[in-house]
Amino acid sequence: MTPLFAKLLELAKKKHAPFYAPGHKLGRGIFTGLTDAWGIDVFRADLPELPDLDNLFAPEGVIKQAQNLAAQTFGADKTWFLVNGSTCGIMAAILATVGDGEKILLPRNIHQSAIAGLIHSGAMPVFVNPPYDLQWDLSYGLTPGSVEQALAIHPDIKAILILSPTYQGVCPDLGKIAAIAHNKNIPLIVDEAHGSHFKFHPDLPPTALELGADLVIQSTHKTLGAMTQASMMHWRESLIDPQKISRALQLVESTSPSYLLLASLDITREQMTTEGEKLWSKTLALANTARQELAQITRLNIFNPAPQTGIRYFDPTRLTVDITELGFTGYEADEILHEELGVTAELPLEKTLTFILTFGNTEKDIRALINGLKN
Repeated sequence: MTPLFAKLLELAKKKHAPFYAPGHKLGRGIFTGLTDAWGIDVFRADLPELPDLDNLFAPEGVIKQAQNLAAQTFGADKTWFLVNGSTCGIMAAILATVGDGEKILLPRNIHQSAIAGLIHSGAMPVFVNPPYDLQWDLSYGLTPGSVEQALAIHPDIKAILILSPTYQGVCPDLGKIAAIAHNKNIPLIVDEAHGSHFKFHPDLPPTALELGADLVIQSTHKTLGAMTQASMMHWRESLIDPQKISRALQLVESTSPSYLLLASLDITREQMTTEGEKLWSKTLALANTARQELAQITRLNIFNPAPQTGIRYFDPTRLTVDITELGFTGYEADEILHEELGVTAELPLEKTLTFILTFGNTEKDIRALINGLKN
């Protein structure tokens, strides 16, 4: 069942005279170079907030239905679709929980969108350093002890914003942090941008919602099948007023949302509902193959951490390799892989390369990755 996607398809095929934006008028005004490359259908579906398509900021029809289905699938009490990426979700979360001069606890490795949220809200950050691994040159997740210490020093903290997972798939002990926060009636917000897939396989880490978070922002496009910039925000009945979240989103999100992005969220939810565990079983098998074979390459080190300070769970579909013993920086290796060997990483750093594996990857991709690093 895909109420929003189905309605968009229906209207894209409807014959009518369009006297509304966008200016290309169902693709008829699009430059032929684009229609020759991509076809006309995608532009016919590039529609605005027509009556049949509902209103993102006051949903009563197909958007509301699609968001309710997403909430059921992801284990939330309420879900908002986001068309400005997780960036707008993180900013809205801050605006909805802290105001001018009020304090919010954040890790030092938080996303830059949180800094924008601080600027817009006027809130005062209480930055806490996460554990740092010198060998891997990576920061992990905040520890419950560091959160407790910050709250003892700053008892007037009004909200906590945690990053989980990190780019490299590291998740802190969110369950304990949630208990600490709720013991003091402080809401816990989680930037789970890289963890939208956790819900769909038992061998993946538990979700932030399952561990007690009040508000979770996910980049559905990063690890699931939504289009780039399409994200979701999930809320469970808690210490945060959902009306404040809705009002905050109106401040930071486009008033001309792309229905192509919204429909991709709807169809992605349906895909995970019907095929999620099967698809992620395939991904986990590919990731295991890659780890086993890459571990055999001399002087190549694979990040595969056990639970330790700053790490409670680890996402095995996130592959990080240390290539410094090969005589390259991560940036140099990334350039060679991309330009000469047909393999493109997600994130190069000084010591490491990080690769995102999803059900969109194939055995051919994995073989190219292994052969590229061997070369």
